[in-house]
Amino acid sequence: MNKRSASAAWSGGLKDGKGFISTQSGVLDNTQYGFNTRFENGPGTNPEELIGAAHAGCFTMALSGKLGEAGMTAKHLATTATVTLDKVDGGFAITAVHLQLVAQIPGASQEAFDAAAQDAKANCPVSKLLNAKITLDARLEA
Repeated sequence: MNKRSASAAWSGGLKDGKGFISTQSGVLDNTQYGFNTRFENGPGTNPEELIGAAHAGCFTMALSGKLGEAGMTAKHLATTATVTLDKVDGGFAITAVHLQLVAQIPGASQEAFDAAAQDAKANCPVSKLLNAKITLDARLEA
């Protein structure tokens, strides 16, 4: 069993307060977040951006594994995860994540690439965690 941790601290009200996020690894160390970083363009990060980074990383790593199982090795995989936060039922919810993938995989057929990408989308641990519509546009480049 693998466990990782992160922490958050907050001071003040919702709109005028500020928070800090840290991760066990130290990659994030008292990184600022707040209302202005979530709903405006203030400096710092926000939960949706962090979920997007986690999902992009998880999916891309899972895809590398699926490609390996199929006898393929990627020269380059680049994924962007766009997380949608919508107002629903008087509150907010993450309703969708769109994965945009560009891949360079020497010798890969479109069919094998598509199968590996769809498998990774459905089965990476972050995809399994999210209760949102997850879509994928995957482009194989020469």
